[in-house]
Amino acid sequence: MATPGFKNYLSLIKFSHTIFAMPFAFIGFFYATKTTNTPFNALLFLLVTLCMVFARAAAMGFNRYVDRAIDEKNPRTSIREIPSGVISPSKALAFVVINSLLFVATSWFINTLCFFLSPIALLAVLGYSYTKRFTAMCHLVLGFGLALAPIGAYIAVTGKFDLTPLLFSFAVLCWVSGFDIVYALQDETFDSQHQLNSIPVLLGKKNALAFSLGLHFLSASIIVVVGLLEQLGVFYWIGAGVFCALLVYQHSLVKPNDLSRVNLAFFTTNGIASVVFACFVILSLYF
Repeated sequence: MATPGFKNYLSLIKFSHTIFAMPFAFIGFFYATKTTNTPFNALLFLLVTLCMVFARAAAMGFNRYVDRAIDEKNPRTSIREIPSGVISPSKALAFVVINSLLFVATSWFINTLCFFLSPIALLAVLGYSYTKRFTAMCHLVLGFGLALAPIGAYIAVTGKFDLTPLLFSFAVLCWVSGFDIVYALQDETFDSQHQLNSIPVLLGKKNALAFSLGLHFLSASIIVVVGLLEQLGVFYWIGAGVFCALLVYQHSLVKPNDLSRVNLAFFTTNGIASVVFACFVILSLYF
């Protein structure tokens, strides 16, 4: 087996999908600096960004390692790096360990609370990989892992918890869980045949889409509540409007009998929603 290159590891962890949670970490960071009158700290911002990168790399790498036998059997995933032989399981596991250690080490340089919470955060993001073996609520566990982004960034700046970043975290939990259900529609038949759990397996495609829509309604509602609670200006509401409109749009793309546009709904629509919303929220904090 040839030695895998840097691009292979980026592909292994779907690095481009970092775009989902990273903007919400930036929301938590800038909300904290603005509301506590803390001067912008470039080093701290870099450390928060690195923590996000390391945690997600560890989580995705571990998911690919744990699911390697399942991925090999699934025609949709058999081309992934481990089942196709591009990266060996041992190298993938070493990659996970290195990123996990880097995450914990980086949190040490942020503050004491972040450091002590880092193993719990790792347990959440790594533990997700086992959940579809025993619960259909695996999507919510994934959502919880990504939901740590805004509250984690807020704690990095302030060293404490607060209501608004927790609300943002809950919005992320519902948003991510909802679109992961949409993505899981592709594997409903395979998962059912191999005794793997998911909302599509439990409820069927039509009801799974309704469940996803309900979660996205909750996410949108929380975002509206935050805007009212914080009395944020026009930039916030523009961002919230775009975010909510894109949630509606992605549900128009996917039908129980037509999954051809799942990737458009999953990646493109949600990536744009996250980035645009974060940009307008941060603008609303300063203008």
